[in-house]
Amino acid sequence: MKIRNRITLYFSLTTLVVSGVAFLSVYFLFSANREEEFQMRQKQKVQMTLELLAKIKQTDDKLLEEIDLLTIHDLYDEKLLLFNSNKQLIYSSLDDIPFSKEILEQLTPENKWVEKKENKYDVIGTYVENKGKIFYGISKAYDKFGYSKLRFLGYILIATFLSIVAIVILISFYLSKKITERLATITQKITEYNPDTSEYSLIEITTSKDEVSLLAQQFNKLVKRMNEAFSFQKHAIHHISHELKTPISVLVSNFEKIENETDLVKIKSLITAQKEDTKSLSEIINALLKIKKTESGTILKNEKLRIDEFIFDVAEELKNIYPDSQFLIDYASQTENENHLELTANARLIKSALLNLMQNNIQYSNENKANITINASGKFIQIIFENKGNPILEKENQFLFQHFFRGENSKGKRGFGLGLVLVHKIISLHKGTISYQFQKETNTFTIQLPLS
Repeated sequence: MKIRNRITLYFSLTTLVVSGVAFLSVYFLFSANREEEFQMRQKQKVQMTLELLAKIKQTDDKLLEEIDLLTIHDLYDEKLLLFNSNKQLIYSSLDDIPFSKEILEQLTPENKWVEKKENKYDVIGTYVENKGKIFYGISKAYDKFGYSKLRFLGYILIATFLSIVAIVILISFYLSKKITERLATITQKITEYNPDTSEYSLIEITTSKDEVSLLAQQFNKLVKRMNEAFSFQKHAIHHISHELKTPISVLVSNFEKIENETDLVKIKSLITAQKEDTKSLSEIINALLKIKKTESGTILKNEKLRIDEFIFDVAEELKNIYPDSQFLIDYASQTENENHLELTANARLIKSALLNLMQNNIQYSNENKANITINASGKFIQIIFENKGNPILEKENQFLFQHFFRGENSKGKRGFGLGLVLVHKIISLHKGTISYQFQKETNTFTIQLPLS
């Protein structure tokens, strides 16, 4: 059953059951009150009749008839009987209505009140003391006026209940539709969602802070992350399966050249190039897999690390690959506190980002050297990489961090077009930024990472 129908059903049933119980309670309470009130009137009639009889010293039939005529219209269809202490009849009303003699037998000085129902007639028996004498009275009467009011009340309650039924069903249907409208939209969006297509519109979020708005907000975030993850996965799988064919073919071709080469100098040169390309390819694959896991929901394993020590370590590694390369590493004047050089980050990814940038600095430098400046403040660490070399054209800047883009200045250089993409991804994962500019024949990449 749909949530909308459940809300309508549950709300309607709850309201109608509560209303029905309330109306039945009102009806039965009124009925009990009518019965009690009518029996009190019967008792008063017995007492009033006894008082009249006590004032009459000589009672004859004519006088009794006059008393009966005066009170006959007080109650409708009434039979009134009065008995002395010996339970001998001393007075009987004119109405000829049968009654049970069991009531008279049950009345005693100890049991002063008896009541029962005979069809719709109320029958009471009462013990009365008047001027030191004991009397017993029995009254059987039909409360026409009381039952009339009770019927009228029943009609009113039934009509009111039926009106409430109609109103509640309409209101519950409207409210359930209003409440579930956005849920239905979310359900439809989830049903229509296809990660293989980019044509997907996010759910509109209202300014309300209710659970449905929070659900829509979280779903939009989830869809955004899933789209990014699927997009990156498609790129990664496509590029690893397709683009790596070429470098692997190159590696195989180099092995064939090494196999056929007899000149030891050339063999050594080929092996060095082979080792460099293999290590670069290995780092790219490892970084791709690490980023993919992170974007799929795996939490990064971060640790405290000294960024300057990482830079020195990477420079030492690259020195082995590029013996003629030179890294000039310096600190900005305001970098005085050593704690400002500590960064909470994933060591493997940060090292991969630094390795790619510093390797690019050497490969694209006309002087085979690069300047690195570390600037640490209380909130951020800024690392500036500079080298003299051919610039990236202004029209190419927008594609700088896209998959497999290689600018004009990369012609004749080894690479797969994934380095800067990975650097950008890694820095973004650590909530940092990376930018590029060219001034005074100098290529400058600037990384900024938050300390916390």
